[in-house]
Parts: sequence; structure tokens; C-alpha cells
Amino acid sequence: MTEPQQLPPGTTPYYARMHLWIKRAVFVCLVALVIEGAFTLPFMAVWYGYPTLSLTEICSELLKVRYSDDTLECQVPYPPLGPPEGVEGKDTARDEWGIQPVPKYDRIGFRELVRIHQEREARQAAQTP
Repeated sequence: MTEPQQLPPGTTPYYARMHLWIKRAVFVCLVALVIEGAFTLPFMAVWYGYPTLSLTEICSELLKVRYSDDTLECQVPYPPLGPPEGVEGKDTARDEWGIQPVPKYDRIGFRELVRIHQEREARQAAQTP
């Protein structure tokens, strides 16, 4: 006589095969999400201009564009008990605030932050005597 198959708790023999395929599908989806997450930051960094700008400069430029304030800078390392990101720039943003905020900043194209950064540096150099 064969021994009965050991099933996980809550699984009946009728649904055992379906549970096995669901478990495999969930595992594949989780692995795909991890791989996607691992490649997101490098591709976005290159999109924004990584070799020319450092990651801190990219972060600062994104804050300046998002909040329309040329004085904002990313703090590295961020203070442990500091305010949430973007609190200091909320007053200068051109967004329409409400239950569903509507951003009013322009979309950033391929390596456009490099151009924005260089234009800002040129303006600042022209202002200083």
C-alpha cells in the first residue's frame, strides 16, 4: 500500500495541483520583480545623465525641477530625524495641490537634466562678478 501524499495545511488533494502551479507562478513573478528592480535604478540614472552628473547631482536637479526652486539640494546622508523629502519645497511647487495633486512641471527627456544643470551653472556664473 502506498503512503498518502503529504499536503500543506489547508490544501485538499483535489486542489493540490492548482496550489502547486499558483506557488510556482508567484515565485516567478517575485523573481521578475526583483530583476526589474535591480535594473530600474541603473537605467533611470543613465536616462537622467549619470556619467555626466553624479547620483547626488541628479537627485538635486530632480528636486529643483519638481519644486521650481534652484536652492534645493539633496542631503547626503539624509539626517535620521529630518523632515520628509520635499517638505521644504512644497511652497514653491507649481502643482495643483488637493486630494489628487496635479504636477505642473515638464516631463524630463533623455539626459535633459544635464542640459538643465549646465544652463543653471552658466546663469550662476554670469551673475557672479
